[in-house]
Amino acid sequence: MRLYRRLLLVATLLAFAVIALGAYVRLSDAGLGCPDWPGCYGHWLGVPEAHHEQQAAAQAYPDRPLDTGKAWKEMLHRYLAGTLGLLILALCILAWRKEYRSRQSPALPTALLGIVTLQAALGMWTVTLLLKPVIVTLHLIGGMTTLSILIGMAIARREAKSDEPIGPATRGLAFAALVAIVIQIALGGWVSSNYAALACPDFPTCQGQWLPDMDFSHAFSLHRELGQTADGQLLSLAALTAIHWSHRLGALVVTLTTVLLAIALFRTGIRRWQTWGSLLAALLLAQISLGITNVLLGLPLAIAVAHNLGAALLLTATLALNIGLFHRQIRVADAPPLSGTARTASG
Repeated sequence: MRLYRRLLLVATLLAFAVIALGAYVRLSDAGLGCPDWPGCYGHWLGVPEAHHEQQAAAQAYPDRPLDTGKAWKEMLHRYLAGTLGLLILALCILAWRKEYRSRQSPALPTALLGIVTLQAALGMWTVTLLLKPVIVTLHLIGGMTTLSILIGMAIARREAKSDEPIGPATRGLAFAALVAIVIQIALGGWVSSNYAALACPDFPTCQGQWLPDMDFSHAFSLHRELGQTADGQLLSLAALTAIHWSHRLGALVVTLTTVLLAIALFRTGIRRWQTWGSLLAALLLAQISLGITNVLLGLPLAIAVAHNLGAALLLTATLALNIGLFHRQIRVADAPPLSGTARTASG
């Protein structure tokens, strides 16, 4: 199992890197740095840099002029994602070996391989469908899902102590916080894929108002092209504002549920859970600060990428907490009752 654990650790760290680099590619407007897939202007390794290669690229794609900087960003992301896919394939193969199947089910690694395969298809469609918002958002969600499953596989086998009682209300808050964060990440992806991050250039108001003019019907229409409504008209500022404002509203829900969860963990009086509460509070504060800074400073690239990575970290921490609470509950429920002699001895 040592090889499996090491591969799992490397894959998890690489998943974080792929998410960060993917955000950098998207936010630096390099998502279409390569007009084809999986190569770049016909090159599987590198991008056209020699003069004759650039001439051939210009002839093959006359409407897509080559920008080598953006092309390299896109290809580096593809290489990193491809490496992650190979690691996940190796994990799946190992999981199906007899000595591994006797210790854990191969179902989760197999499902993860299927998700990564779908991720590759979404990456291709992101390019071929010219950054269609629903595809880009699904691609981001797929990346977060991949990371979540890797995290779940990495920590699910950790044992929880049965002498650390957590009430059902706290477990419910933990699950509610996880659901809120997942929805908020999807909303954040929709903001990014529609380039709506600066639709509200001020904070805490939006365009100087608490309730600006908003068009929700076009904002959340899924079957449309980038910057357009479903009937091909230019997407209005009111629609972009509705997307941004919804993300802010989601941030309020995440803040409320996470703060309540952190308070509940502190009130247990148990150091382990209090540490989790401190971690969640710190990640939440950092994420809120990054979001506000993005608005006030006009979406600096480094801050925007950090905001994406902060979402991944907050998701990871909340998921790990939920897994820990779930395992602790199962272990306590499955624990055999004490015999009379044992009860007397323990009393």
